[in-house]
Amino acid sequence: MADTDKNQDEIIEELEDSEAEQAAEEAAKEPEDPEKAEKSSSEEEKKSFFKKKEKKDKKDLQIEELTDKLKRSMAEFENFRRRTEKEKAAMFEVGAKSVIEKILPVVDNFERGMASLNEEEAHSPFAEGMDKIYKQLLTVLESMEVKPIEALGKEFNPNFHNAVMHVEDEEAGENIIVEEFQKGYLYRDSVIRHSRVKVAN
Repeated sequence: MADTDKNQDEIIEELEDSEAEQAAEEAAKEPEDPEKAEKSSSEEEKKSFFKKKEKKDKKDLQIEELTDKLKRSMAEFENFRRRTEKEKAAMFEVGAKSVIEKILPVVDNFERGMASLNEEEAHSPFAEGMDKIYKQLLTVLESMEVKPIEALGKEFNPNFHNAVMHVEDEEAGENIIVEEFQKGYLYRDSVIRHSRVKVAN
């Protein structure tokens, strides 16, 4: 009986020792202060999160830089294209006006020549041919958006007319053009040549 009691006591002691060892191991595994452990882990997570945000990959930075350069280059090119288009349009306008100014004296000479013909000469084949050429020239000018300025019987306008003579005429209204010495012409909305006129009153 004594032997069996000893065996039971030894078994109980061994079980108690093993439980104590397990408790010690678990205690060693667990942190001393769980709140501190939670705080430290959360702080580490925050640090790692902000570090990820602050530090960008070199490739991303290069992509952003190249994208910005591309946008700037495209904007500069668009501005250059618009500027050159305006310059071309302005150069065309200047060139067209210069050519029209040189043609207008030819039109004037046609008109003077046709006005100097008498009735017999006006019905001659030569005069009719010249008249057709004159009308064709006017049609070409009209297609180029060149048109004569209305003057005779209109009120004097310094933007379109150049008064070279002044006369008192009771039959005519005030500041009315009574005679046109030379036709003026418009190219689109700009004056190429002012009308030379006589103004009444």
